[in-house]
Amino acid sequence: MIIKNNKKGSVLAYALVIMAIVAIISTSLLRYITSQLNFSFYRSEKEQSFQVAEAGIYFYRWYLAHQVSGKTAQQIKTFWQSGNPYGVNTPYEAEFFDPEGGAIGKYKIQVDAPDLDSTIVMVKSTGWTYKDPDVKRVVQARFRRPSWSEFAVAANDVMRFGAGTEVYGKIHSNNGIRFDGVAHNIVSSSMDKYDDPDHSGGNEFGVHTHISPTDSLPPNAVPQRADVFQAGRQFPLPVIDFNGILSDLNNIKTESKIAGHGLYFDQTGGGRRIILKNNGTFDVCTVDTYSSSSYSISKYKRTSGGGTCDTCSGQCLKNYVMPTNGVIFVEDNIWVEGTVNNSRVTIVAANLIGGTKANIYIGDNNLVYTNFDGKDIIGLIAQQNVSVVLNSQTNLTIDAALLAQSGRVGRDYYSGNHKNSITVNGSIATNLRYGFAYTDGTGYTTRVLNFDNNLLYYPPPYFPTGTEYSIDLWDEL
Repeated sequence: MIIKNNKKGSVLAYALVIMAIVAIISTSLLRYITSQLNFSFYRSEKEQSFQVAEAGIYFYRWYLAHQVSGKTAQQIKTFWQSGNPYGVNTPYEAEFFDPEGGAIGKYKIQVDAPDLDSTIVMVKSTGWTYKDPDVKRVVQARFRRPSWSEFAVAANDVMRFGAGTEVYGKIHSNNGIRFDGVAHNIVSSSMDKYDDPDHSGGNEFGVHTHISPTDSLPPNAVPQRADVFQAGRQFPLPVIDFNGILSDLNNIKTESKIAGHGLYFDQTGGGRRIILKNNGTFDVCTVDTYSSSSYSISKYKRTSGGGTCDTCSGQCLKNYVMPTNGVIFVEDNIWVEGTVNNSRVTIVAANLIGGTKANIYIGDNNLVYTNFDGKDIIGLIAQQNVSVVLNSQTNLTIDAALLAQSGRVGRDYYSGNHKNSITVNGSIATNLRYGFAYTDGTGYTTRVLNFDNNLLYYPPPYFPTGTEYSIDLWDEL
């Protein structure tokens, strides 16, 4: 009897099963390896696309530096309006090369030019590589030119902020600062150390306080004083150039004579009283005589013919439409007060013809906004001083960016004259030492300086600005 052996068939079946399993595993493994390689390639190209896009942003910073550095505000405005800047109307494309000179890919730059009264430029850069042009990265950056209105206080002199002063916003002086109040933002100086003229002793830090415990002296370490400098203090930092504002004043005068840009008033009389109104207009009276000590106006000139008025009304008053996003330029002194509503204006007192420098006087009444969302902006620029008058409001509010080109923002010393509080919602730039109070209590007991953040990105029309664009916001879209 013969019995057949079927073991060979069984072995073959097992072998086929094992081979099938191995094939499945190998295929899966191969697919995994391939996917990982593709993913790594994608990641590599995606990262390179990002670097190409970022290179486009830095190229545009270099481009702006070469196009506008050292130019006047008007020249920069002309550049954006008619200089055919890269990327504004048509996207600008350029190749990106590796260090060996090989072309890696390209970036495309698209630019939103600044509004007429803005210092902001939005730049979007899209980058891709030649190996995988479908993998794109987009980077957007905000470029901004610094403005004289971006400090709560900017100064060119030794400064002292006494007890009772509270400041919201950055403070900087080209000289030393003694700060004995509360600062909610950074306080900085261009001085490493200086000899404070308000008291004897050795040199003190560029920014210091006498709030107990009094700061130690250099070369000791700078103490942490979060009770006074809540955001810290920095020194030394670069100097701010007050002399450069003179060229801006000439440009502003030119702009004021252009229809639709502003209004110009000559040297007739002793200056102009300007009363801003919340209906989009302002009243103007020509000053005939005033006190040189209290800055109180005693007489006004009539608008036609001879004669004077005791008050800013009637035949001595003329009403004008507010130059929207424009400038009011007076070749003489200015007394200003009132309320604006949906108006952005810069008011300038500057005698560029020759003779006595012009001043701005505030305080008979408040100078205020209706809106605090950027719709209302006032800039006051005085060739010499921005002064609060003797008969100012007991509780005075000034909503404006104040700039004294060769003088100071402050209030004269009126012996025995005491006021309650002064609040400035805006900014102060002063060439000489600022102050609304004195050590014997004369002046305003409480001084509150609130920085208006709208001034960072929308300074008053034609307000002096820097010429260098820097990146202040960066994001990937």
